[in-house]
Order: sequence, then C-alpha cells, then structure tokens
Amino acid sequence: MPTHECMIIADPKGKAWGFACSIYKKLNAIDNKYYLSEFQVKRFRDGEIKAKIKDNIRRKNCFFIHDSSLQPSEWLTQLIFANEAMKNSSADEIINVLPYMRFSRQDRKDESRVSINAKAVADVISLYTDRVLTLDAHFTQIQGFYRIPLDNLYSSNVLLDYLSRKHKDFLKNLIIMSPDAGGASRAKAFANKLGVKDIVVGYKYRKSEGEVSEFKIIGEVQNKDVLIVDDIVDSGNTLIEATKKLREERARKVYAYCTHGIFSGNAKGNVSKNLDLMIVSNSIYQPEHEKIEVIPLEDFFAEAIYRTNEGKSLSELFE
Repeated sequence: MPTHECMIIADPKGKAWGFACSIYKKLNAIDNKYYLSEFQVKRFRDGEIKAKIKDNIRRKNCFFIHDSSLQPSEWLTQLIFANEAMKNSSADEIINVLPYMRFSRQDRKDESRVSINAKAVADVISLYTDRVLTLDAHFTQIQGFYRIPLDNLYSSNVLLDYLSRKHKDFLKNLIIMSPDAGGASRAKAFANKLGVKDIVVGYKYRKSEGEVSEFKIIGEVQNKDVLIVDDIVDSGNTLIEATKKLREERARKVYAYCTHGIFSGNAKGNVSKNLDLMIVSNSIYQPEHEKIEVIPLEDFFAEAIYRTNEGKSLSELFE
C-alpha cells in the first residue's frame, strides 16, 4: 500500500531549522515524496502570536519538528498553535517530533496542590495530534499519559557508536554510573549496550530544587573510568557532586552523558571545570564549547521519521 506524501515542518527562524533541513535532505535522498515547509510565527505588539503553515499540507503526513531551545511557556504555546493550524489545514496525520519533551519532570503529585505538568501537556497535545516522537523521556511511563501513540526513542545505540569512534580507549576500563536510584534502569540499559557488567548508583539528598547537599555512591569505582549517564543536565549540581565523590573514591577519568543539555545559568562552565568530558546530544541546540562534545541526532531522527511514515518498526533503531 503506498504511503502518503510527507511534509517536514519547522520554524525557519528557530534553532531547530538546521536540524529539520538536515533531516529533510536525508529523507529526500531516499524518496522524492518528502517535502520541507515553514512554520511561520507572526508576533503582535502585545505579545500574542499568529501561527501559519506556509505550504499546502492537505492529505499529507506532517512531521512538526519543534525547537527544544525555546523557553518552556513559548515552547508549549507554539506547539499548541502549530498543531491546531495543521489540524484545520486537513493534514492526514500530525506527528510531533519533540527531541526534548519539556514539562516532563513534574510527572506526579509529590506535594499538595501541585499540577502534574506532564499529564496536562499530554492532554493538550492529544487534542490535535496523531502521534509523538520523543527521545529519552524523563520517565518511561509517559506513554500512559497520552491518548495517542507516543514513541519514546532511546539514544543508547547512538552513544555507543559515538564512543566507539571517538573514545575507544575510554571503553576498556569502564563502569557506568547513575546519579540516582531513579536512573538505575537507564544506566543498566546503557551498560548492557556497552558490554559493561556492573553499574554504580548515586544517592543524593536535596534541600531545594537544583541544590544537592549530600551525595554518596553505592558500588566500587577505584581505578575505573566512569561514565555518568542521565537524561537531563540543568544546573549541573548533581554531576558536580557526583564527580567530586568519584574522585574522592579514586576513580580515574570521569565522563558524563546527558541526552538533553539545558545548562541553566553558569552550569556549562561549572560542569566543564569538574568533569574530564561532558557529552550531550543536540536534542537542544548547543553552541560550541571546548569541553562539551555534541552528538548529532539528525540521522537517527531521519530514520525514525522514515520508518514511521512507511509503517515500519521503530524498535530496530535501539534493539
């Protein structure tokens, strides 16, 4: 059965435009039924926005590649209006490509009278969208929040390929670390991919958000090279405290891989001073930094979009 024509859509003024163009070029080289269109945002004097899809998308599968570097409130507002515009323009299917899913850290009611942001965002996206593609979601149960299919992709194979090409010696005496118990399953999955038998787990106590007051390590790291694996680096305080503790316990080199590099405030400089190397993906746009290496995801997402449009399995990307 023939598949529909496919439109790759992104904001030409946003930091995801280059990402989208690279994906389009890779897809267009495979099949000429892939097209590129602009998501145009007009701003009124009072700050309101008007969203428009530049080209005709009637009966096309539309993959909207959203800019993860936007401020959270702007990210959500633009996403809502883009989806509504596509829905009312008679797109056949609307697929949100969200390399970093914002508002995913508040995934439960951890104190009285707080919003469950991840659920609220899921409800809004599910109103207009047919499917979501995201990467290394903060919590794997996120799929249960959506009334539509959500494909949570995993970057473990991308990281393995990158380390094998760029840091082969680092893999010879390696142990994987999760900075907290909640990420232990993620660390174990990475360890399995890298052929590492054991993992170590950090224990942290926070006095407030972004402030780590106590850090301990469960496991042996002496004379080992350590790769700390997490999904998000924001303030960087957890990585810094983990690195200090690892050095106290006589670990050798300390690298960290966090899929999504938010780097709020002075985090980028603070993290780079403590770690031997910081690795992130370009799920969020990253300017160049001498001690931070960025793994490109365009090939990975191009293959995911191709498989989605063609009705092929996505699990082969990370099995």
